Formats: sequence, structure tokens, C-alpha cells
Amino acid sequence: MRRRPGIAGIQRDVATREQYRSAGEEVRRASLQQMKAQLATFKSSLEAFALQHKADIRADPVFRAQFHTMCANIGVDPLASNKGMWAELLGFGDFYYELGVQLVEACLASRQLNGGLMELGALRAAVERRRGSRSDPVSEDDIVRAVRKLKVLGGGIDIVTIGRGTYIRSVPGEFNTDKNKVMELAQAAGYISAGQLASTAGWSSQRCERVLAELLKEGMAMIDDGAPDKIRLYWFPALMPQQQQQQQ
Repeated sequence: MRRRPGIAGIQRDVATREQYRSAGEEVRRASLQQMKAQLATFKSSLEAFALQHKADIRADPVFRAQFHTMCANIGVDPLASNKGMWAELLGFGDFYYELGVQLVEACLASRQLNGGLMELGALRAAVERRRGSRSDPVSEDDIVRAVRKLKVLGGGIDIVTIGRGTYIRSVPGEFNTDKNKVMELAQAAGYISAGQLASTAGWSSQRCERVLAELLKEGMAMIDDGAPDKIRLYWFPALMPQQQQQQQ
């Protein structure tokens, strides 16, 4: 029969566990302080880098996107405040404020045609036309960052993924999975019929008609009854780049 540990043995075990716990906390505190010191060094180096390459960051969209990635890796958001150090150092506050206004204007100008859904590349092209050749160039990454900032203000602006494409939606309302599926299936040709939708998606005719009617009501689709086979087609202007390129 094994003997149970005495009071002294239990006390030694408790003391040993307490020593391990204290040692572990000390290691965690030391590691945390070291990480904070490293982070402060990184931020200081990032500020020096930004100051040295300020002109390149403003003028080169690719370089600017890489700089944003560097900032995100150490928890710095240059767009967090218009009055912060980064806004003063790089002028990011004014840059993205102006970009936000311009992209909203471009979305409003094209809404009557596309129902408030615009392909990201087409929106960037429309914004650059508004900015003129003398302004700093913008990238799709810049557009996405500006939209994310505007999204916080409400108003329905959002980023939507349809198939392999990225679109900016500038009208309030629900863009549900059924609507997304319809536009994904129509993406290759720019249009689809109710019959094609039913056979490809495996939906009932009632479901197809309901979703297509909603897209028509929201202005995202247009009816074409002029096909040679007399089958009604539903065209989606947001999926037709040649029309988007004409938007001012």
C-alpha cells in the first residue's frame, strides 16, 4: 500500500508550483516588454521610411499599396485619423477624402445605367478621368481603401465579389446570394435568360422570375426582347466594360 504524501510534501509541491507560475509570469512580462520595444522601433523606422519616400508613396500607386501592407503588418493605420501624424506627413487625409468624393460622384453619374453596381476597374478609370492627368494616379487598392472608409459612414456603399470580379455597390439594400449567383452566371456574356438561369442554377422558374424581377426593379438589369429566337434576355450593364468605359 502506497503511503500518502504528508503535510510537508504537499507544502513543497505547492511551493514548487508557485515558483513555476511566478517564473512563467516573469518570462511573459519580459517577452511583452521586448515585443513593445521592437514595435516602437519598427514604428520609428517606418516613420523615417515614410518621410524619406514621401514623394514616391504619393506618386506611385503600387509603392503606396506596399507601404499600406507594411503599416498593417505592425498595426499602423495611416488612414485612422485625418489629424494624425500620418495625415500630416503624407497628406493621406486629403488624398483619400478627395478620392472618396470622386468615387461617389462617379458612382452617382453611372447609377442610372448600371443600377449602382460598378466594376472596380471601371470605377478606377472613371475616377482617374475626373481627377485629370495632373493629379496623383490611383490604383484599385486605393479605391478599395477609400470605399472601406466610406462604408463606415453608411449610405449603402460596399464592396461586392461576383465570380472572379470585384464590384462597388453604391445603393442601399440587400445584395443577397441569389442576386450574386444570377450575375455570376451572366458574367461571361453580360446577359442571361430565365431558362438559362433555371437550367444552370437548378432553380424553379418562380425563383428565377422573382430574382430577375428584383434586379430589374433595382436598375441592375435591363430587358431585351429583340433576340432572333424571341427569348427574353436580361442584360447587366455592370458586366459590360465597354459601356462602363464611356461613363464620366
